[in-house]
Amino acid sequence: MEKDWDIIEVLRHSRHDWLNKLQIIKGNLDLNRMDRAKAVINDIVIEAQHETKLSNLPMPRFASFLLKANWDQNAFKLEYEVLDDQESLKIQDELLTNWTELFFSCLNHSIELFHENNLSITIEPQSDGIRFFFDFSGIIIHNEQIEKFLTEHKVMLDITVKEFFENELALEVFMPFI
Repeated sequence: MEKDWDIIEVLRHSRHDWLNKLQIIKGNLDLNRMDRAKAVINDIVIEAQHETKLSNLPMPRFASFLLKANWDQNAFKLEYEVLDDQESLKIQDELLTNWTELFFSCLNHSIELFHENNLSITIEPQSDGIRFFFDFSGIIIHNEQIEKFLTEHKVMLDITVKEFFENELALEVFMPFI
């Protein structure tokens, strides 16, 4: 279940993340690795642009959940990308957020804990709805749990499994506008 974050906790985590990024830049500058420092800065700019696009979507619960996801004790690192931010779209924010929380929980219980696990979510608004591409890479040790989850929760959303192997899972989730 989702943790109830107060403003102090959010600011503390955000400040911690920014200090880490600044230390990486400073370390590269100290080592006279200008190209690497510039690359880190470019990565930060791209990440901030995706955060802005995500925050601008009319899905406050879902956006908040994703923005805080790497601060939770997930067994994977989350990245997300918003391909286009449309202000007029309307979806069932609570349904999407609840499904995503359950999916993250299932994924956490189905993967190798101390491995480099990554989940990427691409958000693509379209004319009739919004598509979410969930791409996981890492080590899945309990694929039957994921299969069971996807079967049980398929009625909640339009889910298509694109790939499912022991080291990769690709899902496409579509939500029509309401």
